[in-house]
Amino acid sequence: MSDTQPIVHVVGLGPGHFDGLPVGSLRWLQSGLPVILRTVRHPVVERLAALGVRFTSFDALYETRASFEQLYADMAAALVAAAKAHGEVVYAVPGHPLMAERSVQILLAHQPEVAVDIGPGQSFLDAVCAALKLDPITGLVILDGTALAPEQLQVRQHLLIAQVFDRSVASEVKLTLMEVYPDEAEVDVVRAAGVPGLERIARVPLYELDRLDWVDHLTTVHVPPAEDERTLRRDPWTVVDVVRRLRAPDGCPWDRKQTHQSLRPFVIEEAYEVADAIDRDNPDALAGELGDLLLQVLLHAQIAAETGDFTIRDVWERLADKLIRRHPHVFGDKRAHTPEEVEGIWQSVKAAERAGSADDGPDARTDDLFADVRWGRPAFQVALALQRRAAELGLDWPDIAGVFAKVGEELAELRAVWDEAGTADARVAEELADLLFSAVNLARWLQLDPEAALAAGNRKFAQRVQAMAARAAAQGRRLGDLSAQELDELWSATKRHKKSASGRP
Repeated sequence: MSDTQPIVHVVGLGPGHFDGLPVGSLRWLQSGLPVILRTVRHPVVERLAALGVRFTSFDALYETRASFEQLYADMAAALVAAAKAHGEVVYAVPGHPLMAERSVQILLAHQPEVAVDIGPGQSFLDAVCAALKLDPITGLVILDGTALAPEQLQVRQHLLIAQVFDRSVASEVKLTLMEVYPDEAEVDVVRAAGVPGLERIARVPLYELDRLDWVDHLTTVHVPPAEDERTLRRDPWTVVDVVRRLRAPDGCPWDRKQTHQSLRPFVIEEAYEVADAIDRDNPDALAGELGDLLLQVLLHAQIAAETGDFTIRDVWERLADKLIRRHPHVFGDKRAHTPEEVEGIWQSVKAAERAGSADDGPDARTDDLFADVRWGRPAFQVALALQRRAAELGLDWPDIAGVFAKVGEELAELRAVWDEAGTADARVAEELADLLFSAVNLARWLQLDPEAALAAGNRKFAQRVQAMAARAAAQGRRLGDLSAQELDELWSATKRHKKSASGRP
């Protein structure tokens, strides 16, 4: 530490009682150096004044700053300026200098512009844990009430939420906790722990947290580990543990026998179930189907963890890496203002990924014209991607008339092979594939998604058959009792009724 370098000596005032003020802190406060308090709202300050300690404080800043982060940044800047002006200053904060003191952390970032000497202190933690008879070794998470976020909340641990300065902060803390915990969950509110005459502890339902009129700058909120099943099951790690348990030696025989390959059909099936819930515009069903799809992710991750290939954390990491890498306009210095600009950035990043990849799969070739086609999709979607790529290469019809003609040609060829060989012949499947491929090409020209169009057609067919069955039942008959001609007539009548009801010609 240079003799000429400005110095800020940071000391702690302890949790509140004068007996908790470290002797070393008192010596610095009585050293004759300029003393700056973060706030005079601390029980020992009155005794310091009585002992003749002269000081200034940052209390005036609390009323003029829009956010706590700006407040603490301004405090640090003011301390740097004071140290440069006086050579050395003493900065006194409640508790311990390195416990829940954001202004000190920001001040430390100013090194080596100034030297920061961290002195003694006693944090609120000892006093609060003693008041609650809480042993931190059982699992304790300490959080800042002024910057609380739902993703910080670990429901299996004790939470201590510090810096609940007033009822407005208590209200924000309550609302954040309610995103995870039930409104009736009980929490402990501790004020001035360990300070005789000021200490107060109350256990209240969460919804009453901001109704206590005695919440002040010495208040900490304790949230015990959750015990109710709903809160625990809403925690994302619970379902990870459930899947691990299903795969355990004494778990479910069906889950234990599954492999990546045996689960493959279920991944596709559940993805389609998600798409169906979207098509039906059913949020409740969508939430459930997304859970089923997530189960497939968790099962594959657990199987991989058992073989040492990867874990669920590797899945999270790779997803986060990819999202950040492919969104440089959000997480980097790129700029994009339209979806088209975003698409251009996305494609350029993907191209760079392919160029830098050492293994793009067993079929990857540097000269592959379809290297950017994702094959792991429904066949209609792959066909659409292939045709779009071919069109970029100039392999396309001059107009849609040729596409219509091609569909008719493929249908005729299919019929010819069928008439000659029958369904068992491999050529029938080949001609059917050609017909479907041409139909997808027609959908592309019509600017329609063939997968979505077929899904809509499926629903229309099911609704029409249901309507036919209802018409037949009204006549006291079943569809299976009708002749082919009667079914055809009923189909036509149902179709006409549907068009009339919709107002279509």
